[in-house]
Amino acid sequence: MKIYVFGNPLVKEDSLPLVILPTLRVCRPQINFIVVDPNENFPPENEKDLIILDAVKGISSTALLDFSDLAQVEKSPVSPHDYDLLLHLLLLKKMGKVNKVTIIGIPQDSIDKKAEVIDRVLAFIDGLS
Repeated sequence: MKIYVFGNPLVKEDSLPLVILPTLRVCRPQINFIVVDPNENFPPENEKDLIILDAVKGISSTALLDFSDLAQVEKSPVSPHDYDLLLHLLLLKKMGKVNKVTIIGIPQDSIDKKAEVIDRVLAFIDGLS
């Protein structure tokens, strides 16, 4: 399984996916965690079903989001931190380049709850495997 990890180490609200990544790699070595920049050839060719780990603005706990959630995000203040990613994913779906997206969303303001976030992310990963 591949999980694409988004984040910006220079922006506190967007850094948690990268902060917890070393722990996730140790706890789930069979998972291929790939740090990506959404603006550089994402997703790779022939990848139709994506799993993404990202910081999300407006959620209160770690959650799984999919295209139906993203459609609602367009109309609400809750959105993936990188709004460009949201628009990019919706465009890729309209173009038929992706079939399914699962986002493991981490609340932006949960940097002080790292252990809890890691436990929830691992549980979601186990549920997806």
